[in-house]
Amino acid sequence: MSLLSEFSPSFAALPQELKKMEELRDHPNPQNDGVAADDDDPPMLSSETLSALKEFLAQQNRSLGVEPDPDNVENGEEVALVAEDWKLSQFWYDRETAETVAREVLTLCQPSDSRVACIACPTLYTYLKKLDHNIAVQLLEYDKRFEQHGSDFTFYDYNRPEELPSELKHAYSIVVADPPYLSKECLEKVAQTISFLSRPQESYLLLLTGEVQKDTAAELMGLRPCGFRPRHSSKLGNEFRLFTNYDPGNRLGGWVQED
Repeated sequence: MSLLSEFSPSFAALPQELKKMEELRDHPNPQNDGVAADDDDPPMLSSETLSALKEFLAQQNRSLGVEPDPDNVENGEEVALVAEDWKLSQFWYDRETAETVAREVLTLCQPSDSRVACIACPTLYTYLKKLDHNIAVQLLEYDKRFEQHGSDFTFYDYNRPEELPSELKHAYSIVVADPPYLSKECLEKVAQTISFLSRPQESYLLLLTGEVQKDTAAELMGLRPCGFRPRHSSKLGNEFRLFTNYDPGNRLGGWVQED
């Protein structure tokens, strides 16, 4: 009997289940390094057992609706994200993307009375609060699991782009949006929401979406792509870009120069 199965009967099948999951994710299978043969050495778990234990703990978190960012777990940091719901087209940013965009928003937040709206980008909301828990930020999101954020949460359905509380109208100097779908129709409706939320003529706009939306983003909102390339933890195949309505200078890789 393995050490895992001594903890719980469900552990016994975990190595094989983990192997299947890793094959689906195109990761190499864990190598079984075995247990040291020298009786004088302290007992060691094999890499397969350690991987199974890590996956079990992750599954425990997911059963509670919480999923830690794997990049941060390895560094001992606690940035807990609810599990992605692919049926809602949810794909969380990787750590570098989340921190890069969050730090850009914080740079734009000067003076300190700036208010931020995050449309369908809960990962960014989480990182903004991690970096500055005093930041005034509103999360507009369809997934009601994020009601846990209290008054920072506003239910949002992009199919009803302006069905929002009146106090949100033209209240934000920084608006960041990540439309859930890569369709022109979705971006058009999200653009209506951005117009509803932003302060006319004086708001910073950041849009994270597929490169296929480049022309539509320019047409609807006058946005241009930056050199920085957003990435997701799920390693999506679609090429994503970050678009802004302002010149970021040397930040975010600058505006891409058109040929």
